[in-house]
Amino acid sequence: MSRGVAYYILGRFLQSVMVLWIIVTLLFLLFRLAPSNPLASYIDTTFTKQQEAALLARFGLDKPLGEQYIIYLVNLLKLDLGDTFSYSGKTVLDILGADLPNTIYLTLTSLLLAYAVGVLGGIVMAAMRGSMIERVGTTFTLMTRAAPQFWVGMLLLTFFAFQWKLLPSSGIGPPMVRYRWETEWDKLMSPVFWRHMILPTFTLALYLHGLPLLLMRSNMLEVLDQDYVTMSRLAGYSEWRVMIQTAARNAMLPVLTALTLGIGYSIGGNVVIEHVFSWPGLGRTLVRAVQQADYPLAQGAFFLIAVIIVFMNFIADILYSLLDPRVGASAQAQVS
Repeated sequence: MSRGVAYYILGRFLQSVMVLWIIVTLLFLLFRLAPSNPLASYIDTTFTKQQEAALLARFGLDKPLGEQYIIYLVNLLKLDLGDTFSYSGKTVLDILGADLPNTIYLTLTSLLLAYAVGVLGGIVMAAMRGSMIERVGTTFTLMTRAAPQFWVGMLLLTFFAFQWKLLPSSGIGPPMVRYRWETEWDKLMSPVFWRHMILPTFTLALYLHGLPLLLMRSNMLEVLDQDYVTMSRLAGYSEWRVMIQTAARNAMLPVLTALTLGIGYSIGGNVVIEHVFSWPGLGRTLVRAVQQADYPLAQGAFFLIAVIIVFMNFIADILYSLLDPRVGASAQAQVS
């Protein structure tokens, strides 16, 4: 790793830490400076003033705002996100720890499917530029990208779950049956789990595939005009070998960085999909926490989503600096 790349990564890391600190501060102020009582959903109408004061003391809300902020930052560093209001006897970390894996499984499966289809589709559409296949493919991709996710999800539910009864409609197990896998590995090995994940995965992948497809197509069209592609053709290589080994490999850099960014933004943007399919993930938990005014849980969910998004942006910066030598050269010039 060159000195310029190292300085570039260090600068991006410090920027990421600053962004997280700003987000944490805004989350702290957002819930505590709201006009309503943060314990409104927790306090019963029959509570006395002494009971309300005891609850405020229990959650640390009786202290000055500055002291609350210091305690809040210290607890975050210790990964202590507090207790929930709506889940008796459970901490915020317990709830988020149980829901985050389901969101990760849904996100990664959808992204892998979307980017596999998108990259291959982009190569094919670039190779068949101006053909009917390219026009139809571009139109379909733009339609799926513009269509609201909840509408696509409800459409798929109507046909595949309710009318044709081919796939389950919600959750990670049949209704009225509580599936309790001993480990996450048992869950991943269960056909029941994967069968329930088909519809939400396909709905999300249908939306996500548009970005890598259009990005790959655009990059391929730009790369195909380069001299080294022409030289590969003159060397006698087959057209598909030129497309895959020469053009596609050099057009993949923006797609790879988009994938890392897509992981973060998809985990944070799965709220609609998880709500439509009642998928027990981070997005559905966030919606319920807001509806129930469970501010420690909502605050923890927002914080976890922010950490994932900022972290994946940082990973994308690292990949870009390592894969594109121009970034390191630019950073080295700034240092010099």
